[in-house]
Order: sequence, then C-alpha cells, then structure tokens
Amino acid sequence: MKIKYFIMIFFCLLFIFACTERKIYLPEAQPEKEGQIPKKEEKVEDEKYSQKEEFSATQMSELIRKIQDEIKDIHFDFDKYEIRQEDIPTLKKVASLLQKYKNLKVIIEGHCDERGTNEYNFALGQKRANSAKQYLITLGVLPSKIEIISYGEEKPLCTEHNESCWQKNRRAHFVFIEEGK
Repeated sequence: MKIKYFIMIFFCLLFIFACTERKIYLPEAQPEKEGQIPKKEEKVEDEKYSQKEEFSATQMSELIRKIQDEIKDIHFDFDKYEIRQEDIPTLKKVASLLQKYKNLKVIIEGHCDERGTNEYNFALGQKRANSAKQYLITLGVLPSKIEIISYGEEKPLCTEHNESCWQKNRRAHFVFIEEGK
C-alpha cells in the first residue's frame, strides 16, 4: 500500500516538473558594473534631454533617432526564447532610457528564422518579444511603456539559407516611439 502511494506521488511530481514552462533569466542583485543602469546620483549622459523638460517635435524626433541608432537587436538561440547573458547590457540600456525619458515608449518586435511553420514562428516571435518585455519589467520599467508584436519569419534581415544568416533573424528588435503616438 505504501509503495502505491509512493509511486503515485513520484509520478505526480514528475508530471508537475515536466509540464512547467521554461523560465526566463531574471537579474540577480549584483554590484554595479560597467554597462549597468546608472545610479540616480550619477551624472546624466545627455543633459540636453532632461526627463522633466518637455520636448519639441524636432527634439523628440532627434532623440528617438539617436536612441534607435544606439540600441541594437538582441538575439536568441535556435528554437529558444530565453534571454542570453550577452544581451543583458542592451536590455539594461533600454530600461535606463525608458526610465529616464517619461515620453518614450518601446515596441519590441519578435522575429524568427525561416525554419518552422508560419504559426510556430509567429508564436515563437511572440515569446521572444515577451521575454524581453518581462526582463525590462524586472528592471523597473512600467508595463504601460512596452508593447510587443511578433513578425515570426515575415521580416528577415538576411535571406540566405545558412546558419549565420538564420542567427541574424532570430532576434528582438526595439522600436522607440513617443508615448501617446
């Protein structure tokens, strides 16, 4: 009788652990290092664009263009949507910018390579964009400042049929816009 209960509990636990979703890497409390979000008392990188100051349309357009050029895509491994260690500095920079500029918002686009069905790649692109969003939220960004969209395999950067090209297409791309637009 005890063996039956033990076996039932074992299989229940096995089922629970086998059915859990993949976890997104969450940042651990670490000492400040180069490339992390600056402390509030540190000097602001670009004093011309103070968070309290209202922007003219030209200034906002210039700021968005500058940020768009500075922030690069983050990339994912094949068939994965977990944030990679080498992409954490980019996400921290995005979080810093969204916290610094109150009128700034980001759209995170999830992209995939051409392998897999359209439906599968659309869902994977959504998971990739959502992973980036959740990471930004853990860094203190308000969810209302982040939108996500999946393009699946529909907007490739590279159209060759090889691994180096596919790696470029497995990405999350950040599009910055003025909030309220």
